[in-house]
Amino acid sequence: MKIAQLICAPGRTGFFFDDQLAIKNGVEHDGFTYKGVPETPGFSALRQAGEAVSVLLILDDGEIAFGDCAAVQYSGAGGRDRLFLAKEFIPILNRVVKPHLEGMELTSFSELAKEIDQLKNPETGELLHTAIRYGVTQAILDAVAKARKKLMVEVIAEEYGLEPLDFPVPIFSQSGDERYINTDKMIIKGVDVLPHGLMNNVKEKLGFRGEKLLAYVKWLKKRIEDLKPRNDYQPVIHLDVYGTIGMAFAHEPEQIISYLELLAQTVAPFHLRVEGPVDMGSREAQIRMMQTLTQLLDEKGSQIELVADEWCNTLEDIKLFAQARAGHMIQIKTPDLGGINNTIEAILYCKAHGVGAYLGGTCNETDRSAQICTHIAMATGPDQILAKPGMGMDEGYMIVFNEMSRILALRKSRRM
Repeated sequence: MKIAQLICAPGRTGFFFDDQLAIKNGVEHDGFTYKGVPETPGFSALRQAGEAVSVLLILDDGEIAFGDCAAVQYSGAGGRDRLFLAKEFIPILNRVVKPHLEGMELTSFSELAKEIDQLKNPETGELLHTAIRYGVTQAILDAVAKARKKLMVEVIAEEYGLEPLDFPVPIFSQSGDERYINTDKMIIKGVDVLPHGLMNNVKEKLGFRGEKLLAYVKWLKKRIEDLKPRNDYQPVIHLDVYGTIGMAFAHEPEQIISYLELLAQTVAPFHLRVEGPVDMGSREAQIRMMQTLTQLLDEKGSQIELVADEWCNTLEDIKLFAQARAGHMIQIKTPDLGGINNTIEAILYCKAHGVGAYLGGTCNETDRSAQICTHIAMATGPDQILAKPGMGMDEGYMIVFNEMSRILALRKSRRM
């Protein structure tokens, strides 16, 4: 079967683009947005509407496969590609990707995805934006699955020598700034890993000595105990702090560790994961500090898990962090890796090297990218998957939970 035509459609994502640099530097809230001047190149406002591009592949039998190009909420930060705007990138898709794919035979997903992931814009000589590679490879996976009349999870498993899971992957929900109301929703629905918390500002959210986050986790523990949907409910507490702990404690490892231990004691008996405790401003410095913090916790016999995020964007980055054990778990931030073939390889690499694999992404994705990531999760078996898109909690959790449930039900019916 061949690809007959490629069509692009502009779309919206489940959230917004935010200027992380300006927000971390202390801008003020203004309703749902922020007051101030953008500091990251490409931004016209501190918060602006998220954009996506749906790539639709018309197959020569009339079937339609599609994936969504999308970029992370904090585009342009931590070494990531610049802002992804539909009006700027649809012409590139039409000039570069469309003639490359139309007429192509649908053979191996992994080979075709690698080809697209390495495709360069002849006008600049550079690789295509990660969002383009992300969305086009999603569409290719869907197209190959339709050509073979299989589920996407089955295509991945077949090509990478895997056995699809027959049980669900733990789902991690994020609260956004509504860290109280949305956490209530998570507890009532029995979410496996919660609440994220969006602790991205020292003054407003963490506290200059961490006192605001400490107060929040005290509330969180009590709330779980008050609202737990069943007696054996034992969620993992996963907090994303965007480097603010390092900022509050002058990047002194022993002070950071002492504070992390205080958080863990406060939230016990629930298991604690802390994502992005520091942001050191470069990949090399980030690896060194995360490696130091991880070693200090391990030497103490601590059960706290550190999650690498900042400066760990590409497949190459993930391999370097895993090799250095710069974190107990690595977030595989799917749009940042470009082609979804890289996401698959990143999960398998982490698992092979004894590092936790968190199939993440961003609130600024779409329903389609979340569904396809769920197929990746059910083929590769990461330790957790992010409920996405959006920050409203309900919608992203529903999309990932329901797609996972459909996969399990269909696979079970075929074994009967």
